Amino acid sequence: MTDAELAAHLAITAGRILLEVRTSGMFEGKALGKAGDQVANQFLVHALRAQRPEDGLLSEEEKDNPERQGKSRVWIVDPVDGTREYGEERSDWAVHVGMAVDGVATLGAVALPGLGDGTIFRSDSPAPLPEHRGPPRLLVSRTRPAAEALAVAEMLGGVLVPMGSAGAKAMAVIRGEADIYLHSGGQYEWDSCAPVAVAKAHGLHCSRIDGSPLVYNQADTYMPDLLICRPEWAEPVLKSVAQVVSPD
Repeated sequence: MTDAELAAHLAITAGRILLEVRTSGMFEGKALGKAGDQVANQFLVHALRAQRPEDGLLSEEEKDNPERQGKSRVWIVDPVDGTREYGEERSDWAVHVGMAVDGVATLGAVALPGLGDGTIFRSDSPAPLPEHRGPPRLLVSRTRPAAEALAVAEMLGGVLVPMGSAGAKAMAVIRGEADIYLHSGGQYEWDSCAPVAVAKAHGLHCSRIDGSPLVYNQADTYMPDLLICRPEWAEPVLKSVAQVVSPD
């Protein structure tokens, strides 16, 4: 099984486990989110350590092991991206299984189990991006939309599309539901590694909001900002962000 096949298999299986936990009726709300995180994390971590024991591993729900920083290949996973949405029994949450090689998000899989149809996006099986005509559609947090994203949307004459998890937002660009995912509220490596690997494979632009590269497997896993967008919008968005951050 290749690394990409393993990532997809694990993301799909973890998604099935999470749906079983949610339909068990034993948890609800925050307790459901906590239970899902724990069960999915246990599966993913144990499976990766069994299948790829020589690789590094970073998971949102696992105590960080500094030894990963000395590894070239590091699996970066988020068992439930969008725990709040998962606990609220919404569909806009995801499972991330990604790998960074020498700090670069290289391969990954993002499953969207909440859609109920086995939807998964993989870095090893990209598809053409759907066409879109009209004003750009910008994805924003449904609870905490970033000020920069709101300003850029206004400058570009864009339309706001509120959505839950980071993975769901990134995949929405691939699915043709939006054009730009601009986030400036801070995330962590597990929030974007797999989505970025998948988005790049599908031909999307991926960078920091100043245009600099996204670097993974760092000692500090905090990542201040992120831009994933259709390639034709990269330059207009980056120019707009620069005006917002450093106005004349």
